[in-house]
Amino acid sequence: FTTRPDTLFGATYMVIAPEHPLVDTLTTSQWPADVPAAWTGGATSPIDAVGNYVTVARNRSDLDRQSESKEKTGVFTGSFATNPVNGESIPVFVADYVLMGYGTGAIMAVPSGDQRDFEFARAFDLPIIETVRPGNAWFERHGIALGAPTTDWLEAYVGDGAIVNSSNDEVSLNGLSVTEAKEAVTSWLESKGLGTGKVQYKLRDWLFSRQRYWGEPFPIVWGDDGEPRALPDTALPVVLPPMDDFTPKTSDDENSDPEPPLGRVTDWTTVTIDLGDGEGEQTYRREVNTMPNWAGSCWYELRYCDPDNDQALVDPANEKYWMGPQFDGDCGGTDLYVGGVEHAVLHLLYARFWHKVLFDLGHVSSKEPYRRLFNQGMIQAYAYTDERGFYVEASQVVESDGSYTIDGDPVNRELGKMGKSLKNAVAPDEMCERYGADTLRLYEMFSGPLDQSRPWDTTAVVGMYRLLQRVWRLFVDETTGSIRVDSAAAPSDDTTRVLHRTIDSVRDGMETMRFNTSIARITELTNHLTSTYPDGGVPSTVAETLALLLAPIAPHIAEELWSRLDHPGSLAYEPFPVADPQWLVDDSVEIPVSVNGKVRG
Repeated sequence: FTTRPDTLFGATYMVIAPEHPLVDTLTTSQWPADVPAAWTGGATSPIDAVGNYVTVARNRSDLDRQSESKEKTGVFTGSFATNPVNGESIPVFVADYVLMGYGTGAIMAVPSGDQRDFEFARAFDLPIIETVRPGNAWFERHGIALGAPTTDWLEAYVGDGAIVNSSNDEVSLNGLSVTEAKEAVTSWLESKGLGTGKVQYKLRDWLFSRQRYWGEPFPIVWGDDGEPRALPDTALPVVLPPMDDFTPKTSDDENSDPEPPLGRVTDWTTVTIDLGDGEGEQTYRREVNTMPNWAGSCWYELRYCDPDNDQALVDPANEKYWMGPQFDGDCGGTDLYVGGVEHAVLHLLYARFWHKVLFDLGHVSSKEPYRRLFNQGMIQAYAYTDERGFYVEASQVVESDGSYTIDGDPVNRELGKMGKSLKNAVAPDEMCERYGADTLRLYEMFSGPLDQSRPWDTTAVVGMYRLLQRVWRLFVDETTGSIRVDSAAAPSDDTTRVLHRTIDSVRDGMETMRFNTSIARITELTNHLTSTYPDGGVPSTVAETLALLLAPIAPHIAEELWSRLDHPGSLAYEPFPVADPQWLVDDSVEIPVSVNGKVRG
């Protein structure tokens, strides 16, 4: 299966999912001659290599397997496939970045046109054949020569362009656009009986029920005939009953049916009600499964527009005001959605589906739920695997002389996404208790650009803690607790210039979501004020502005300092500082003069 038949001439290997039913069939008993060591996974035979790899892959979630930050892994099955357009023999790998639920669970890999295939090919030294010619701007952006070979490429090219290196004796795609090439090669493949065109939907079947307590109850009851019936509006909403034990029902009988925790609350599950269907008052059993968290998150942006409405999901006037199109061509939706790339496969896909259904039914004026999507990077942390390849608790690993062990057994260290699946999560509670929530917030925002993944470093948190201490000392005397700010003093031109440049930079950082640069500028202003007013006396106008600049990223200390400056209300309702343009330019600029290569003045 492929969505890019136009790149078929660039397919240099195949990948099947670890769960694919043909894994055993394709796995040979012996390695072919001259097989690269990197392809074998260190095993003496394909059977051992594939067996070990499949066992490990089964313990990884689909989200983990599709993570862009995950290092590509896989093993060679020992088998080869024939590329139908050029007759080339290409190796078949088992790799966990291919999922059984997508397409047929088997893909052709074109490293030049897919980033995951590109990374896999680089890891396993597989050929990368250019099939779509990038534009000159792409080469310039990556700092490589125009028309450079794929050995010099830094990443796959996934854009449009003219097809190259794609012809045989019967069909040529060279010079065609991607769309034209797809049609041409599909027609040729069908005429030869080598393949057929197919529409593949990424919206998968969705199991919309959970066997747990927490979740929205279904407004469904079951009759004695075993048929489900919807509750009337007068019986809504269905409210979860209070419980102390949220565990599912257990039984020693291995043939007994499992039952969710709600099944134990018989006085809630059994309900006598008239459904208004002409049958009169009858006794029914409530549905005891609950909805998944998607039930709320797929439309919660709409509910924020009208949270107290008990007659509709959102008043049309409210939705139009907050989310409706603002001009011709505007799709509408919330202005900004910030979320991890891991949400793209499930949450954002279904949220968009829900919203488009609501739009088609006329319930909303916006075509899309979100105008702009910003994917933040992941916080990474070291994870550790034992000799079986299973993840172990990172908090229990002991480091000694550069090696790592758990209970005396050696483990391997790798950098991965912080989370439960890799058993390397760091609880924020301890950090907040030790340094405060503001310090934790500052560290997370200062550790790097928001859209990039970065490693967690507990020792670096101290730097942000010290910054807040320096800010506090600008306002408050540590010995007496009195305010050190001078309400009568006026700032010097130098301080005024530094202040307004800080305002300008912080605003830019906020608007472009580069919070790390905003914090860097606040640090520079703090350092300037500390050196300029070592004995206190920072002008109150400057101190107030600093508190306002600090408020979005460290709100707790900012509110406290604002209060100590005798402001009765919260600074959350104060306007954010705006830079005066006249202080953003230098009055004079020093320019060195060089004569015959020597600085003269």
